[in-house]
Amino acid sequence: MTFAEKFLTSLPPIEVAGRRIKRYHVTADPAGIEPEVEKAAYAVLPQLLPPPDTTPPATFVVVHRGGDTGAYLNAYSWVWDNVLHFGGAAAGQPELDCPDLDPAHFIKLDRERSWIGCVWELPPIVHERDAWVRHMMVPERPDLDAYLADSLPDGTTGDRS
Repeated sequence: MTFAEKFLTSLPPIEVAGRRIKRYHVTADPAGIEPEVEKAAYAVLPQLLPPPDTTPPATFVVVHRGGDTGAYLNAYSWVWDNVLHFGGAAAGQPELDCPDLDPAHFIKLDRERSWIGCVWELPPIVHERDAWVRHMMVPERPDLDAYLADSLPDGTTGDRS
């Protein structure tokens, strides 16, 4: 297997089920995620979100289009003030028991496969941890809008130092 970094794109936040959602897309295709895959991913997103608690309702997602028929949606939601809740879905991936090869037919992943992400999906986690601390935990008054505005710039999934 030859390794290559993928393209990472940051999109404007959206609101889903009362949560503010920061969005990242990862793909080997510089044109980005296909519209039908993106639409299907965001349609299943409400099923991946935790119930509200006293934490500001913020989530970040990674929609990843694999190099084969697979597509993946990872939802990382802030809960309990400083903890990440994970919910995942996949499409078009037989290894994850998807019913077909359609990259727009997402199914929620079972608890048996509670994987948090592959090497191309992990860079946003590091950034989002630091952004949460910077905007929500360090200031005297948490600033959710500042957190939502603080995203990784478009580029690759590789070294960002």
